[in-house]
Amino acid sequence: MEYYTIITQWLLSHIEWVLLGLSATILGALVIFIKINLKLSRMLKKYDVLTQGMAGKNLEGILFEHIERMEGALVEVTRLKQQCDGLAETTELCLQKVGVVRFNAFTDMGSNLSFSVAILDANDNGLIISSLFGRDESRVYGKPVQDGKSQYLLTDEEQEALRMAQRK
Repeated sequence: MEYYTIITQWLLSHIEWVLLGLSATILGALVIFIKINLKLSRMLKKYDVLTQGMAGKNLEGILFEHIERMEGALVEVTRLKQQCDGLAETTELCLQKVGVVRFNAFTDMGSNLSFSVAILDANDNGLIISSLFGRDESRVYGKPVQDGKSQYLLTDEEQEALRMAQRK
C-alpha cells in the first residue's frame, strides 16, 4: 500500500505538471482526430463520385460493373476498328482522284468544248474519257489506266489530265 501512497503524494505535489501533460495529450489527440476527419471527408467525397448512380451497391459490385462496361467498350472498339479497316480497303478501290483538261480540238472551233477526264482510285487505276467536239460531230473515247499508265497512246491533254489526277 505504501507504493500507492507515494504515487498519490507525488501526483498531488506535481498536480500542475500532471494537468499540463494531460491537457497536451488531449490537445494532440484532438489535432489527430481533426486530421483523420478531414481525410475521411475527402475520401467520402471521392467515394460518392465513384458510386454516383449506384445506390445500394457495394464498392466491389461497382468495380465489377465498371470492368464489364470496359470489356464491352473494348469489344466495340475492336469491332469498329475492323469496320474501319474494311472501309479503308474499300475506299482504295473507289474512284477518288479526278483531273480535267478542257481544250480546243479543232482550230475552227472556239470555247474549249473538248475535254479529257482522268478518274483514278488510290492505286492509280481507272480510266480516261476524252470528248472531241466538232461542228458536225462529237466523239468520245475511253482508255483504261493501270498503275498510272495506259496501254493506249495518250494525247498531250490526256497525259495532263492523268498527271492532274495523280497529284490529288
